[in-house]
Amino acid sequence: MGGVREKKAEYFAKLREYLEEYKSVFVVGVDNVSSQQMHEVRKTLRDRAVILMGKNTMVRRAIRGFLADLPDYEKLLPFVRGNVGFVFTNESLSEIKDVIVSNKVAAPAKAGGMAPEDIWVRAVNTGMEPGKTSFFQALGVPTKIARGTIEIVSDVKVVESGNRVGASEAALLNLLNISPFTFGLTVVQVYDNGQVFPATILDITDEELVSHFVSAVNTVACVSLAVGYPTLPSVGHSVVNNYKDLLAVALASNYIYPEIEELADRIENPDKYASAAPVAAAASSEAPAEEAPAEEEDESDDDMGFGLFD
Repeated sequence: MGGVREKKAEYFAKLREYLEEYKSVFVVGVDNVSSQQMHEVRKTLRDRAVILMGKNTMVRRAIRGFLADLPDYEKLLPFVRGNVGFVFTNESLSEIKDVIVSNKVAAPAKAGGMAPEDIWVRAVNTGMEPGKTSFFQALGVPTKIARGTIEIVSDVKVVESGNRVGASEAALLNLLNISPFTFGLTVVQVYDNGQVFPATILDITDEELVSHFVSAVNTVACVSLAVGYPTLPSVGHSVVNNYKDLLAVALASNYIYPEIEELADRIENPDKYASAAPVAAAASSEAPAEEAPAEEEDESDDDMGFGLFD
């Protein structure tokens, strides 16, 4: 009994040390994961993360004992159930998650197992003797005899994703050496700086985040402009729109200040600028190449003036 208490105390101390040292924790499922797979994952994560396993009752008891000093970790308690463990890290969550889920091992079909995806039997020559034809017929797999062996003539879906594998389907898949299942660590939940979220959040790219942010900002700006309530996203639009109104009032009342003298002249004498355009075009065809930037600058000024008024 003394040895058991010492081991528990040592485990509690190690768990607390990891909770204080690392800011992020992956709760990982380890169903059907072999010790060799765990060894490979530990080796890959060396110097980047640590894995800690333990009985759920002992883990929950330990975390509850730490809540006075580490209250945020109470959020982990609902996920400490089933066959799970912890991966502690301070590295990039996306990179660590990829390492955790990348180590998978193919496994044969078992009766009663849940199909992770649609399971197909592809058209192929099985190399089996004709005596097994009735077995394929019972499962609805079309076959023919070719060169003394059984050949499957078309692809057949034997189990749909999410359905359980029956005994007959499992026997057929094993007979054909098809291993549709893969076993490995799965990420149940992620804890990071006091927040708990599913692993799917880590699959969101920076481009998607930026696009959603820009869309949200545009929505806020539109609503703010519609109700006349200034916000940070809308204030730039409000300033531009109000300046356009100021220009319109100044031109309508013939109050010309220095900044809009050229714009007012363009409006009062449009023919002067319209007639200058063909001359400028003709000059551009005869002028040396080095004069092109000056003409582009004039065109830019024209566009700016009219755009501002519009």
